[in-house]
Amino acid sequence: MNTDDTIAAIASAPGGAYRGIIRISGPEAVACLRICFRCSCENDLADVARPTVVSGRLALGDLLGDISGDLYLWPGTRSYTRQPLAELHTVGSPPVLDAVLRTVCAAGARLAGPGEFTLRAFLAGRLDLPQAEAVLAGLAAGSRTELDGALRQLAGGLAGPLHGVRNQLLDLLAQLEAGLDFVDEDIEFISAAELQRRLLDVEQSLARLVEQVSSRGRADEQFRVVLLGWPNVGKSSLMNSLAGEQAALVSPHAGTTRDYLTRTVDLGGLDCQLVDTAGWDATATAASGSVATSAQTLSTQQTDQAHVQLLCLDATRPLNAWERGMVAAEPPANRILVLTKIDLPLATDLRQKAISTSSHTGAGIEALQRAICQCITAGQSHADVVAGTALRCRESLRRSAAAVQHARQAAPGGAGEQFGAVGEELVAAELRLALDELAQVVGAVYTDDVLDRIFSRFCIGK
Repeated sequence: MNTDDTIAAIASAPGGAYRGIIRISGPEAVACLRICFRCSCENDLADVARPTVVSGRLALGDLLGDISGDLYLWPGTRSYTRQPLAELHTVGSPPVLDAVLRTVCAAGARLAGPGEFTLRAFLAGRLDLPQAEAVLAGLAAGSRTELDGALRQLAGGLAGPLHGVRNQLLDLLAQLEAGLDFVDEDIEFISAAELQRRLLDVEQSLARLVEQVSSRGRADEQFRVVLLGWPNVGKSSLMNSLAGEQAALVSPHAGTTRDYLTRTVDLGGLDCQLVDTAGWDATATAASGSVATSAQTLSTQQTDQAHVQLLCLDATRPLNAWERGMVAAEPPANRILVLTKIDLPLATDLRQKAISTSSHTGAGIEALQRAICQCITAGQSHADVVAGTALRCRESLRRSAAAVQHARQAAPGGAGEQFGAVGEELVAAELRLALDELAQVVGAVYTDDVLDRIFSRFCIGK
């Protein structure tokens, strides 16, 4: 992408709306606007020297004539892209916005590619790579929790600690290299004890960052809510009630579900994937051979990958041995106990707190949906790293942490200890490796392939 081109795109959400936005950026942005936009005031756009808002009319040709609109103009480099940038705000009708975009392109702009505005902001130093990825995560957020995490990263929740660690390493490396330049002089730029202390501080900071990004999943991952339990406890009926439709086959015969079934639903604004698994029956597994064994294996895999586990228990009978073991064991934080069939005569001996539900009457379904949302939100509430960034940065941060650890091992151990030029060279070499890895994380060093992978996922206009 040529950053000297003037680009334009529709920047508002698809579909009709009260207002729509056309965004323009590039050296000739003002020249394009002078051709198609007439200000209501007497001033020439070429004379505007500071960010301003002016009203006027857009000339869209014979078919649509002139329409009114507002122009938000940043004529210098104090803009998102550090180029002259403008936004035309007008009627949010898709045909009108298409006509405005064609008119702007006819005046000298070209259509922007996916993420090209944010790419220019990154190349101009307005954003680092984690912040650019936060823009994408904010656009793709499926819940308020995901949006909050993206906004925290955009505000520097990850960039601040990363740049702090880089600056510490740069200072250490500068002091070590100064000592190498004056190796024949009796000058100590940093003591062994101070070097060890500062390396330990950096190592601990990197360990926290590694732990932070390691807790995040895949960028395109939905929240997985897995229903598990003994056969015929009502898992499939409960899934249908949560989905609001006939998603799973329901039968009075145990073992109807032999594979896992999935259905994507919106639960309180969270994009979730419900997973109905085969009922757990150790006796049936031993007697039924490979099919039952495969079903149990798939159920276990899905349960291990779950953000939320719904352990379903039949309220019309006492718990069996397997269920008692599951309830008595230390439960994972993401497990919710669910009693099913409460519209029938009750015979359960469960003593722990559970959410009582009936797929027949709908009792307890809303309470269960709220509990699922709370469980997901509790697990995501402190996430300051969006999943896409975590996926890209995980290995670089680990390699950087390993290099700092090697540097600390190569450095002398404490007060009074000294080491020669060879030892200083080893420590400095490890610090350079650590800095190279961090540079890839923040985007100080990057390749076209990395930029393509990140910005190709953006929508046009962002």
